[in-house]
Amino acid sequence: MDVIGGKWKPLILWKIKDAPLRFGEIQEKLPNISQKMLTRQLRALEEDRLVSRIDYPGMPPRVEYSLTARGQTVIPLLMSLKDWANEELADQINEIR
Repeated sequence: MDVIGGKWKPLILWKIKDAPLRFGEIQEKLPNISQKMLTRQLRALEEDRLVSRIDYPGMPPRVEYSLTARGQTVIPLLMSLKDWANEELADQINEIR
């Protein structure tokens, strides 16, 4: 749980699951995360080898983040959590009715 736990790590992994994203694109998809927190979480995901960072030279410099092969193995877990959450939400709505 240390590797994928917390508020932001699963969301970051989910956002980059389909295609590499630049830092600013991730921040746009997660508008409530601060730049400092996003940087911290991406570095932790890199250290745990779930995310790779690719630097492209040029002006301005460009950096993209993508899932590693190890990171791809987490996606089925996140999908299962999403399915469970959807079922729980449906059950709660039915209880209210």
